[in-house]
Amino acid sequence: MSDSIYELLRDALRAEEPAALATVTAGPTVGAKLLVRPDVAPVGTLGDPDLDRVVARDARGELESGLTTTRHYGTRGEAREHEVSVFIESFAPPPRMVIFGAVDFTAALVKAGKVLGFRVTVCDARAVFATRARFPDADDVVNDWPDRHLAKIGSELGPRDAVCVLTHDAKFDVPALVGALDTDAGYVGAMGSRRTHADRVARLREAEVGEDAIRRVMAPIGLDIGARTPEETAIAICAEIIALRTGRPAPSLRDTDGSIHG
Repeated sequence: MSDSIYELLRDALRAEEPAALATVTAGPTVGAKLLVRPDVAPVGTLGDPDLDRVVARDARGELESGLTTTRHYGTRGEAREHEVSVFIESFAPPPRMVIFGAVDFTAALVKAGKVLGFRVTVCDARAVFATRARFPDADDVVNDWPDRHLAKIGSELGPRDAVCVLTHDAKFDVPALVGALDTDAGYVGAMGSRRTHADRVARLREAEVGEDAIRRVMAPIGLDIGARTPEETAIAICAEIIALRTGRPAPSLRDTDGSIHG
């Protein structure tokens, strides 16, 4: 069975499909394994059907967040027990960063996103600006309207993914935000001044976007560190993505007043 599990895991990795491998590291069945994948029945066993069920549930949760951890259970999956230790190793595809707007700041954000391990897509409806020559570090350069592109990929975005709207133009960024807020992306940010964002919020309300959804938008985008250059701004954006993902307090521009450039 272990050979089959490793073969299935190998195939998932080659196809860039998410998978989690749970291994008993302490308890009656040390070395037992369970392979867990989304929307597929688990393969293998940890020695007890109830333990398999609970670990599969927890492994899917860890996989969704891309986390690797050790959890402890009773022999039948009971919580708050320590008879069994299970190492859950997540093999998740790289998180995605979708950048709307082929503007001056985009190339710097592409590079910073790649450093953090994102698979980065640049999307802009203006073919003359969104070119491979301008963004050689991007994994994908797409010529399309934001709402149409999000209609294609939105269902694939999850808590580990980020959508950054840098267009700074209502006819692009409002449709982009409407589409992004309809996904499960963990980070949605938009560039622009406080006045620009106030106008943007009014347009989002006109588009019948709810207040809870509007509060998801990190705008003005980035941490309040006085960033000015494209490179500094890219760092501020990526730092904000990290802070939001980890839940650590950080001074986002969205939550401060005054000039966004210090």
